[in-house]
Amino acid sequence: MKIVIAGAGSVGYHLSKLLCIENQDITLIDKNEKVLEGVQSALDVMTVCGNACSSELLKESQVGEADLFIAVTTSEETNLLSAILAKQKGAKTTIARVTNDDFLSSTQKAYFKQIGIDKIFSPNKLAVNEITRLLKRASLTDIFDFENGEISVVGFTLDNNSNLVNKTIADIGKKDPSIDYRGVALLRGHKTLIPRRNTKLLKADHLYLSLKSKNLDNFLPMLGKETKPINNVMIIGDSLLALNTAKALQESYSVKLILTSEDIANQYLDELDNTLVIVGDPSSKDLLEEEGMNNMDAFIALTVNSEVNILSSLLAEESGVYKTIAKVDNDVYTHISQNIGIDTLINKKIIAANNIFRYVRKGTVEAIATLHGVDAEIIEFQISDSNKKTHCPIGDLKLPKSSIVAGVIRDEEGIIPNGDFVLTVNDKLIVFALPDSINKIEEIFK
Repeated sequence: MKIVIAGAGSVGYHLSKLLCIENQDITLIDKNEKVLEGVQSALDVMTVCGNACSSELLKESQVGEADLFIAVTTSEETNLLSAILAKQKGAKTTIARVTNDDFLSSTQKAYFKQIGIDKIFSPNKLAVNEITRLLKRASLTDIFDFENGEISVVGFTLDNNSNLVNKTIADIGKKDPSIDYRGVALLRGHKTLIPRRNTKLLKADHLYLSLKSKNLDNFLPMLGKETKPINNVMIIGDSLLALNTAKALQESYSVKLILTSEDIANQYLDELDNTLVIVGDPSSKDLLEEEGMNNMDAFIALTVNSEVNILSSLLAEESGVYKTIAKVDNDVYTHISQNIGIDTLINKKIIAANNIFRYVRKGTVEAIATLHGVDAEIIEFQISDSNKKTHCPIGDLKLPKSSIVAGVIRDEEGIIPNGDFVLTVNDKLIVFALPDSINKIEEIFK
């Protein structure tokens, strides 16, 4: 697949890096020549220096032959205009990054579609949605919903209070055999394992399970996880993400937002109806304690500094805060997320990549998710009538050992299948796969 990406910033670089692993034909456009030199020294991509809105530059980038054009510069205007021009020049599919949430309405999306932009997305909006979901299921560190929530993949850590330590995956369901579930992934230290029913669980393991979403509330007590309602939330950060998160949460929770700039505080006050805004140093332990961190149910660190977010969240954990969420931008931090004591790390680059990747995969991909800290993906394939795997039991698919079927969607119903389950046309298969097995699985289901 030929892919042209406008913008070599954090999102563009991360996408390029992931797509290079897929052996895609990548052309990367950016105004900054030094940035492009750094990219070329690290990745096997073609680079073009200049303005992505230039008709001549797009021609030089061979955008007319592109299967996919992705505009992810820091300029919303550049992204929208370059995507329109790319479509006019022949790009098959165009995607643009935006910051204005108003553009995400169905009316606006339909308008953009008419003028040549197939999809628009906002990394901030996607991150806000993830934070909101995590607060609703605060005992979990991760939750991914497939097919409008028919099947969920949930992650949690076996802490000191967990009654699952030294038990097996099969032991989890003994309290209620009527609930079907499957062990999907096990993060032990820095190693990702595919758990089986006889896999013994250890303290500090981070386990991912798949189950029907409707069974989740009854299933959580079986995990030995303390459940506590979230009422009081503290957010730190001067970022747009912090503002949008406060706006999304203020009607459902008691929200306190701490930021460093008085000017920004005054701007945010015009948009926040039910949030207490405090000006101060969010990295100060004294300030956080003075503002009642010890009484918070959730602490969300969204400053522009990953280290501040991590350290302040660890401080919140030590103070007894039930749920902590920290935004990080560095991939290294993301891969140690389950080993440093913070409930959840979110990375906007990864969230954005998940949203875009379904347009890149060779198979008929409905959705894709990347688990934090895990070098693997969950991919949802739709079985087409041309696929030879229909009428084939899952156990006979000869899937790689480094993969596992997490669930099946049939006629809008979630199913946790066993090896005898037979696939039919239009089934949607949710597969967890380590990197060495992804290409083989895509070949099976394409």
